[in-house]
Amino acid sequence: MVTNAEHPLIGIVGPTGAGKSALALHLASLLRAEIVNCDSLQVYRYFDIGTAKVTEPERHGIPHHLMDIVNPDELFTAGDYSRLGRQTLREIAERGNVPVIVGGTGFYLKALLDGLFEGPQRDEALRERLMERQQKRPGSLHRILQRLDVEASKRIHPNDVNKTIRALEICLLERRPLTELFRQGTEKLDGFEALLIGLDPPRQELYDVLNRRAAAMFEQGLRDEIVSILARGYPSTAKPFESLGYKQALAWIEEKCTLAQAVEETQIQTRHYAKRQWTWFKRDTRVSWIPGFGHSPQTQENTLLTLLAQAPSLKRFFL
Repeated sequence: MVTNAEHPLIGIVGPTGAGKSALALHLASLLRAEIVNCDSLQVYRYFDIGTAKVTEPERHGIPHHLMDIVNPDELFTAGDYSRLGRQTLREIAERGNVPVIVGGTGFYLKALLDGLFEGPQRDEALRERLMERQQKRPGSLHRILQRLDVEASKRIHPNDVNKTIRALEICLLERRPLTELFRQGTEKLDGFEALLIGLDPPRQELYDVLNRRAAAMFEQGLRDEIVSILARGYPSTAKPFESLGYKQALAWIEEKCTLAQAVEETQIQTRHYAKRQWTWFKRDTRVSWIPGFGHSPQTQENTLLTLLAQAPSLKRFFL
């Protein structure tokens, strides 16, 4: 077990499309480091194009962890991520390397660093009743959540039915707001000094990047990727298919919309998602914000200077 409280841990966070992976790879090229995925979709096998997963050649031999670890039809929670992530961090530290956590799933990062209230076991009967209500009165569950836990309702998108149901399930079974329970958490991560860097590119430039990237996903074979996943026997109802790009591409494949409509809807929802990520990470006072995109040499230099100012001990990890 790692007991040295000075062992650095770097986290690269921020909105989708900001260049988090590029910055992480740059840092890992300078330091004895290993990268730990913190994207809730990149944990799934076969979902590559729509998740902007770093390919093997792009990794340049740098170890990547918690990527491609579960099948599309398997349940994987923030609690699972925290458990596996903490084990991975300690193994990396024991090898004498720096863990570099990369991704935009703020809930996963919170679970990893601060602990997580795991909540009661699933109550299938309650969940079935909640789903029936949602089907009869779309949007009603989120409105109930607003009454029971305003803060949780702000963090969960009205269209995310699964998260809304889980939030209500916990509130109703525990008879307390979900937010209050989460604040209790579990044991915080020890043995590490967390250095969190947030990428903060100009908003309009980021939106332009996201628009181009969404269109490129469809051009680069998103449809074929989805067809190949379905051909492996995984259902279109698997959770990763609910994510940005895949949901819209499925609608196009099933002829529920045109290609142009699928691309446009992906662009709109991706921009909205980026806004939510900004909001989430801006709440975390531990994050040091660096203007620009992660692939920018100036951003990379500013990041390194910021990290060294916060943790001079990083110098001993330089290659």
